[in-house]
Amino acid sequence: MSGILLLVRRSLRQHALSTCITVGSVALACGLVMAVFSIKTQTHEAFTGGNIGYDAVLGARGSQLQLVLNTVFHLETSPGNIPWKMYQEIKKNPQVELAIPYALGDNYEGFRIVGTSDELFTKFEYQEGKKFLLKPGGVFFDPTLAEAIVGSYVAEKTGLKVNDTFNPFHGLDYDPTLRHNEVYHVVGVLEPTNTPNDRVIWIPIDGLFRMGGHTLRGTGKDYKAEAGKPIPDEAKEVSAVMLKLKSEFAGMALEQQINKQGKAATLAWPIGKVMLELFEKIGWVDRVLALVAYLVVAVAAGSILASIYNTMNERRREFAILRALGARKGTVFSAIVTEASAIALLGSLLGFGVYAVIIEGAAVVIRQQTGVVIDILRSGQLEIGSASLPVVVVAPIAMVLIGALAGVVPAIKAYSTDVASNLTPTS
Repeated sequence: MSGILLLVRRSLRQHALSTCITVGSVALACGLVMAVFSIKTQTHEAFTGGNIGYDAVLGARGSQLQLVLNTVFHLETSPGNIPWKMYQEIKKNPQVELAIPYALGDNYEGFRIVGTSDELFTKFEYQEGKKFLLKPGGVFFDPTLAEAIVGSYVAEKTGLKVNDTFNPFHGLDYDPTLRHNEVYHVVGVLEPTNTPNDRVIWIPIDGLFRMGGHTLRGTGKDYKAEAGKPIPDEAKEVSAVMLKLKSEFAGMALEQQINKQGKAATLAWPIGKVMLELFEKIGWVDRVLALVAYLVVAVAAGSILASIYNTMNERRREFAILRALGARKGTVFSAIVTEASAIALLGSLLGFGVYAVIIEGAAVVIRQQTGVVIDILRSGQLEIGSASLPVVVVAPIAMVLIGALAGVVPAIKAYSTDVASNLTPTS
């Protein structure tokens, strides 16, 4: 065995340039496969199975998917509003553990401003056992004042901090010409939650009702809030109500009541199932990415084969001498296969670096666009039959096996080297 390893080491050193190029192609293939499946697994879990704290969303009649994207992930536009009365009714429902109103319509430098109640910070758990926490020096807003709580990502990108002030801008898309006159005082910055909530600025819902240019239509007629005067409940409306239910039965009962028997609103429940429909529709994207990754693996395997095969002519005499000195055909065959496996192994190890670069780059974009955080230390999963295996384990092992198989063809050529003809003097 030591003789085989010596042959492999000398060959790799002798053909260093081609070896480095081949190792690089293997690293790219292995890193790409690991990254594709890790991103796929984590985004799928975040959008369809992640613990987001809510069980359902009540909103205007329309698409459940649009409703969830707009309120839970702070993407898409609002499908419309529902009367405040509907929020009050669902809040009193004995099957509902917690109901939190959301009102949308403004932004600050492209980050959404969401009007809500202080229950979001006092009662809501964005993950089991985890409530929103403030960075040192902050307090939660007073529902009666023009105060704001800033998500950690918003603070990072805009520079907003405690005691700063800002003017909201009308609409969900940033337009510097649509600046509101109202001034909000930042009283707190949230600790990172690694959820879409990090990309939001939270203000009292009453403040959003009173924002200049906003018209309430809870009664079906236009109503504009006046300073110093209370807003009648019948005039108020909300974009959605985020619900924590007491049981799965409660979800089924409310869905039957609201979606199938009623016509005034839509209940998105369960949220994971709603998002799963989206992933089923765009599942072809995952398949295309996986196919690209597999093609790169095939190219890498071809590179290993070509790299070793192209050296066979210059190594014929070397193999013939080894055979003449007593080396068996199997030894020569094993040396070539081991060399191919070594190249694949080196490439697989370097593939973790490629994987880290791809994941870090993708994580920045995904967090910026959705607030979902991709963890480089969390492995994606490969479904093999009924088993689910970590891709960071399977991919390197598979790459080494593929490399070994790629070495079989040149190994057969070396194995069949004719001793007599290749020991004949060349001059």
